[in-house]
Amino acid sequence: MPSCGTVRSLLVVTAFLGGCLPSGVPMTAPVALPDSAPATAAVRADPAQEGNRAESVAAPESVPLAEAAGSPPEPPPAPAEATWDIDVKSYLEHDRVAFYIDRYTGPARDRVQAWMNRGRKYEPMIRKTFREAGIAEDMYFLGLVESGYDPHAYSRAAAVGMWQFMTATARGFGLRVDWWVDERRDPVRSTKAAAAFLTALRDQFGSLYLAAAAYNGGPGRVSRGLTRYADRVADSEGDDQFFALAETRALRAETSNYVPQLIAAAAIGKEPWKYGIRLDSVAPYAYDSVLVPPATSVAAVGLATGAPLDSLKTHNPHLLRGITPPGGDTWVRVPLGYAPATFAADFLAIPDSVRAAWTPVKVKKATTLAALAKAHGLTSTQLRWYNPQLRGTRVAAGASVNVPTKLAIRGAFQVADPAIERYGAAVNGVHIVRKGETLSHIAARNRVSVARLMSLNGLKRNVIYPGQAIRVR
Repeated sequence: MPSCGTVRSLLVVTAFLGGCLPSGVPMTAPVALPDSAPATAAVRADPAQEGNRAESVAAPESVPLAEAAGSPPEPPPAPAEATWDIDVKSYLEHDRVAFYIDRYTGPARDRVQAWMNRGRKYEPMIRKTFREAGIAEDMYFLGLVESGYDPHAYSRAAAVGMWQFMTATARGFGLRVDWWVDERRDPVRSTKAAAAFLTALRDQFGSLYLAAAAYNGGPGRVSRGLTRYADRVADSEGDDQFFALAETRALRAETSNYVPQLIAAAAIGKEPWKYGIRLDSVAPYAYDSVLVPPATSVAAVGLATGAPLDSLKTHNPHLLRGITPPGGDTWVRVPLGYAPATFAADFLAIPDSVRAAWTPVKVKKATTLAALAKAHGLTSTQLRWYNPQLRGTRVAAGASVNVPTKLAIRGAFQVADPAIERYGAAVNGVHIVRKGETLSHIAARNRVSVARLMSLNGLKRNVIYPGQAIRVR
């Protein structure tokens, strides 16, 4: 149970907050205040402390809302000709770009319009983040291709979030991904990671479109293609090199189509009136933050602030279990206006049994996980959420088990293990290929035929690659 003394102070932060994988949309940090800080101190997060990933979830920057978020631009009524900071005009007549413009404004029109409207909430934050990273702001439209701007997007290959990061890549760019927190789902931190990744790829390949191709298909594949087909791309430069490379066999079909989708999305997004797309006026993504102790129910923060639980979950999609992670204080985001100066006192007024995420229970007699869960009015899955140490179906005598509160359960997300790539066995019907494995091995292990695996995964040949995600059911 967390100590009351760890509730130190309120940060009132009015903030504008401001892969990978197949080109199609997937299926589907804390800063400790000094003990002497006044209870109502306004604090700017120290960027140097954001690297302390082991104990905390980083605080947002303290930025005035008017300065940082502003408002998304009103849907244009049909203004002067649009401009882009990526090269759209040169490729509008390209056959694949034209194909995706027709698709996005035809059969997929309603879906694309919904995605674009969802993205408008995040657009000021994304553009600001890209601008500060030195990346063209119109790479914002990459988010539509990746996930439809959905922080909860989850692909069959276990890429997660708006920018569709795999676990290893996410961690490489400073995102926390573990049992309790998955910052791939955090719109702000994942956007910063995407900006850093795109910057590195652009610097490596000298072209945003080659960078986008590498973001989707991997930098190794793009590098090998440029070397192998050097004679085919020798007469091209800049972004033209991507289209020259796409005409070879260097890239997979999904990567060859990825940049045309980006260009099509940017063309439509900047001139929606031309294509019959209606973009609504949407409030920008902005919030306040409050500092709370470890292993605290997010729903309890709602009791102290008056913020609705649904809104708290929307603002904290990275807190997987509906609680702050054990091990350190955490900034929890709340809607604007829900971080009163009296938060510390209001929070401490809530009984410990309500604030805490769970009650530790010592198992007296060996039992099954299902029986133990049922005895406490839970499912086995819910009990596992708060006990990552539990393996198998048995619980030994003397084991300490965290029994979550109903409030904690209400704030949790129905998500798979965020570190799914670690496991050799299939999790939720997905197997990540290891070096040396064949389809025959995977089929035998999961008691399915090779033909069934090929059908499930749309494979024309029984060739697979390490790191590839294979559906097994």
